[in-house]
Amino acid sequence: MEFLDLVNQRRSVRSFTGQEVEQEKIHRILHVARSAPSAGGLKAYQIITVRDQETKHALSEAALGQEFVAQAPFVLVFLADENLSASKYGVRGAKLFCVQDATIAAAYAQLAATDQGLASCWVGAFSEDAVAQAVGTRSRLRPVAMLPIGYAG
Repeated sequence: MEFLDLVNQRRSVRSFTGQEVEQEKIHRILHVARSAPSAGGLKAYQIITVRDQETKHALSEAALGQEFVAQAPFVLVFLADENLSASKYGVRGAKLFCVQDATIAAAYAQLAATDQGLASCWVGAFSEDAVAQAVGTRSRLRPVAMLPIGYAG
C-alpha cells in the first residue's frame, strides 16, 4: 500500500468481528513497532501483547469502562521505561523521551495494523495504575497507550 493511502485509510475503530488475528500479522505489527526511531536508539519502552480475556477485561475497566478494549482479539500495551531513558538522558529522558519513544512505536504499530488489513483504536484514557496492575508491570514502566486490534466489525 502506498504510504499516503495507508495514512488516509487508517481510522479509529471500536467494533471488532471477534475473528482471531493470524500470528504472522501480529509479528509483523510488532516488528514494525520495534523498528520505530527512539531517543539515542535506546528503545526505552516495552510492548505487551494481551490476548487472554481476563486481562483484556481488566484493561477495559482500567480504560474507564471502554468495552471495545476487551472485545478486540488482542491489545498492545505500550509502556515507557523511565529508568532506561534516564540512564542516558537524566530527568528529561525519564519524563519525556521514553514517553515519546513508546508513542512513536504505538503510532508505527497502528499504521502496520492498517497495512495488514486490521483495525485499531488508540486508547489513552485510562488509569495508569490499573493498566500496570492488569499487565503486571514493574514500577519503572509507565503505561502510555493501548491499541486494541482486530478485524473491523
